[in-house]
Amino acid sequence: MNYLVIKCGGSVLDNLPVSFYKDLVKLQESGGWKPVIVHGGGPLITSSLKKLGVETAFVDGLRVTTEEVLNVVEMVLSGAVNKQIVGKISQAGGRAFGLSGVDGDLLQANALADKSLGYVGEVVNVNTNWIDHILDQGFIPVVSPLGMDKSGQKYNINGDVAASAIAKALNAKLCFVSDIAGIYIEEYGNTRILTELKQSDAIQYIQEKKITGGMIPKVLAAIDGLTHHVQEVVILNGMEPNRLIDYISGKAVGTKLIRDGEIHYA
Repeated sequence: MNYLVIKCGGSVLDNLPVSFYKDLVKLQESGGWKPVIVHGGGPLITSSLKKLGVETAFVDGLRVTTEEVLNVVEMVLSGAVNKQIVGKISQAGGRAFGLSGVDGDLLQANALADKSLGYVGEVVNVNTNWIDHILDQGFIPVVSPLGMDKSGQKYNINGDVAASAIAKALNAKLCFVSDIAGIYIEEYGNTRILTELKQSDAIQYIQEKKITGGMIPKVLAAIDGLTHHVQEVVILNGMEPNRLIDYISGKAVGTKLIRDGEIHYA
């Protein structure tokens, strides 16, 4: 059986069609795949912070996280968003188990070197025993991206980074589900979608600011995953019907990120 780590961005969660969750359940019931969901929740975090009068800021797509912001992040991610996804999988006929990266030391983390980001962390270890146990019981794990260090300090982990870390630990395929069809770049006044993107080209596009904003941590997480045993990474549009099944079936969908030197044939 193959592991498939699926990262659902916060911008797409409210609008993912029922068919997406049904396809997810089909994957699990097929017996050939072990799906693991990692989710974001950025828009709801931002609106919640605004309602509470808490300022928020971003640096290269990462949210600056003070202690006050961290409390709201945990409330939104591990509470509202996580249980919303569990409920939708249940409505689609599946069974899901929601948990935070803090639970059972699932995501062991340390602070980033850049202290200006506050309590934003990087994953240093994934306790995959919990994931396997949940899967073996017939549930789809749904993970909110928070982590904790040995002292008990919690950290906000970018969802793309958390998904990549879990995929690395499981030697899985990694799928970023968004509300866009993949990575777009502008060249010579035209916008085009990239069907494939090599690691070195991705880094160059970031340096040239052709890849910007929230797509930066997503692409960097993909590159890091490919460097550390992730089988394959794809960014696809979860709003379009059957895209998850299409990808698993080998059809060309979204943007596939590949290692330098690899050649993929349609």
